[in-house]
Amino acid sequence: MPATDFQGTFGRSFLSFRRDQVDSNTPAAGSSSHSMEAELDSFQRQVAEKFTDLNASGELLSLEWIGKLLDSFLCCQEEFRAIVFNHRSQISTSPMNRLISEYFERSIKALDVCNAIRDGIEQIRQWQKLSDIVISALDSRRTVGEGQLRRAKKALVDLAIGMLDEKETSLAHRNRSFGRVKDSHSHHRSMGHFRSLSWSVSRSWSASKQLQALASNLNTPRQNDVVASNGLAVPVYTMASVLLFVMWVLVAAFPCQDRGLQVNFFVPRQFQWAAPVMSLHDKIVEESKRRDRKNCCGLLKEIGRIEKSSRVMNELIDSIHFPMSEEKEIEVKQRVEELVEVHEALKNGLDPFERKVREVFHRIVRSRTENLDSLC
Repeated sequence: MPATDFQGTFGRSFLSFRRDQVDSNTPAAGSSSHSMEAELDSFQRQVAEKFTDLNASGELLSLEWIGKLLDSFLCCQEEFRAIVFNHRSQISTSPMNRLISEYFERSIKALDVCNAIRDGIEQIRQWQKLSDIVISALDSRRTVGEGQLRRAKKALVDLAIGMLDEKETSLAHRNRSFGRVKDSHSHHRSMGHFRSLSWSVSRSWSASKQLQALASNLNTPRQNDVVASNGLAVPVYTMASVLLFVMWVLVAAFPCQDRGLQVNFFVPRQFQWAAPVMSLHDKIVEESKRRDRKNCCGLLKEIGRIEKSSRVMNELIDSIHFPMSEEKEIEVKQRVEELVEVHEALKNGLDPFERKVREVFHRIVRSRTENLDSLC
C-alpha cells in the first residue's frame, strides 16, 4: 500500500483546538504555543511515517519485519522521552502527573511480555536442536538407513509435539502424523520438557490477560485534558497505543503462556498514525484466522516454515519402505535441504532479535526510571 494512502491530519479536536485556546491570550503565549505544537505534531508525523514504512517493508511477521517494528518502537520511545524531559515542569502538574503515571504503569506490564517472549525464543531454540538431529541423521552425504530414519522420526515426533499450542496438546494422541505414542507417561514427560524451559514469568502468568491489562482504560485524551496539559496528553496516548500494539504483535508471533489476541484495539482516524497501525492490526488478525495458523503456537513466519517442513518430512518418512528407491532417496535429500534452509534462517536471526527484545526491555526501564526521578 502506498505511503501516501496513510497520510492524514492530526485533527482540530486536539492540538489545533489547544492552539486556538492559547492564541486568544497574549501574542507571546501564542508564539510559544506554535513552537510546542510543532514539536508535538512532529512526533505524530514520525510515528505515522514509521508505521507507514512497516506496511510497505519486508514480509509481515517474519523475524526481520518484527525486528523493524522494534526499531520503530525504540525510535518513538526516544522521541517521547525527549518530549517528557523537555516539558518536565508540566509533567508534575495535573492532569499530566496522572496520565504519565498511568503510562509508566502500562510500561511495567510490557516488561513481563518481553520476558515471556524471551522464553518463547528459548523454546524455538529447542526446536532448532531437534531439527538439527533430523538434518544430522539424514545427512545428504551418507546413505540413509533404517537406523537414521528411526532417529529422524523420533526427533520429528518430539518437534511436532513441542510445536503444538498449549490448548491443543491432547490432539497429539489422536493425530496420526505424530506416530504412535507408546507410553502416555513419556508423552507427558516430553510435554513437560517443552513447558518448563526456565520460564522467567510465573506459571500462572497469562499473555492474554497481560495484553488486556495493557489495553485497560486506554482512551483517547479528552479535550479538556489536552488543553490543560498544553497538548502533552496526546503524545502520552500515542506512546501508550504504540506500546500496546508492539506487545500485541510479539504475543501474536511467539510462543508464550496463554496466548490470545482478543484485545479491544482501535485508534480514531484523526490521528496521523491511525491508518497504518490499524492496517497492520487488521492484516495480522486475518493471518491468525487462516486455517493453517489457527492452532499454531505463534504466527512468526519462521515458525510456520519449520512446522510445514517438519510435517512434510514426517509424512515422507512414513511412506518409505526398504530397500529405498532412488526416487525416494532424492526426495529425502530435497526435504532435508528445505529443513536446512529454515534451520539456518532461525540460527542467523534469533540471536540478534533476542538482543533487540532485551534492548526494548532496558529502554523501557531506563525511560521510566529517568522520568520518575525527574518527577521527584
